[in-house]
Amino acid sequence: MKLGIIIYSNDSETVWNAFRLSSFSLKKGDEVEVFLLGKGVESETLDTHKFDVSAEMKQFIEAGGKIYACGTCLKLRELEETEICPVSTLFDLHKIISESDKILTF
Repeated sequence: MKLGIIIYSNDSETVWNAFRLSSFSLKKGDEVEVFLLGKGVESETLDTHKFDVSAEMKQFIEAGGKIYACGTCLKLRELEETEICPVSTLFDLHKIISESDKILTF
């Protein structure tokens, strides 16, 4: 199955769980793409003593997952793309939505 996961939250626990599910789904044989939208582009900065979000993101990438970050949303927050979160566009988001079997939002 192909999963598209859209993360619009900047809540550490929510984003941490989204990436845990993403990695788990890859291990089950699914193809997973994550699009960070709005507050979601802040994901790499959300680490807390309870929720190591950036480690979950790295694990997801190392397992073969793909992450896209909304370029407009990054600019609005004066953030830049990173190796883990390359700049993407609405074209990429639309492609994920149109090609996925299921879409999940967090």
